[in-house]
Amino acid sequence: MCWASALSRSHGAQAMEIQSYKIAQISDLHCGDPRFSRELLIAAINEINQAKPRVVTICGDLTTAGYRDEFEAAKEYIDMIECPIKIVISGNHDKPHLGYLHFESIFGPRYRTLDLQFGMHSEENFQERIKFIAVDSAKPDLNDGEIGREHYGWLREEFMVDRTFKVFVLHHHLVSVPGTGRERNIVLDAGDVMALLRGAGVDLVLCGHKHVPYVWPLSNMLLINSGTVSTLRTRGYTEPSYNMVTIEPGEIVVTTKTPGEDFAQEWSFPRRPVY
Repeated sequence: MCWASALSRSHGAQAMEIQSYKIAQISDLHCGDPRFSRELLIAAINEINQAKPRVVTICGDLTTAGYRDEFEAAKEYIDMIECPIKIVISGNHDKPHLGYLHFESIFGPRYRTLDLQFGMHSEENFQERIKFIAVDSAKPDLNDGEIGREHYGWLREEFMVDRTFKVFVLHHHLVSVPGTGRERNIVLDAGDVMALLRGAGVDLVLCGHKHVPYVWPLSNMLLINSGTVSTLRTRGYTEPSYNMVTIEPGEIVVTTKTPGEDFAQEWSFPRRPVY
């Protein structure tokens, strides 16, 4: 179960009348890294609290080397986020030195599901739900990622729901991200996973890992990559950033913002019909 999943029933009742649904997406905190910036992370947290998203996803690499004190530092920051529903997953930097044991003791299970009612009123006045499935795509002591065939049946079953906006959360990316040099570390079974998600009617894929924000619209899915929110481990002129994803009746708006700065980049994509 996800953090705060016990709130899903009461939270859903409040969501019945909203006209949009906002998800904050941050990734790659890298607590403990020499290029970590507390100022960037605090700025992002303050901005997210002001925006009041319904859900916050933290897409892995909370730490630099998987040490417990790094996880504890990450938790202190994540606890500052006022959103009651936070989905936290691990990344490849969280696995060295048996770091997954510390992740589980501090943040809980590495595989999570969250099913919420979210009332999206359009001209057709339809009601729908939103479902998140978050997985651990990282392997101990490796940069490579993989979902694993042993999880395919579970994913298909969990996504087999009607009138539901479906969100898949992982650390590694499923397709190449521009501006990241010679490509590597795409999920090893990306083709099979993409086919599974397409067949299941998944709407959003949220990931991190490469420290470069980007959005790929593929087969009625949006693959949304988040940059590093709180380090200067960036590429070229890429700035540290996080994403705000706003789901509206007819479109999905993705806003990428550098913490503490006014400038933001925004993309808008049409939503697939809900049946």
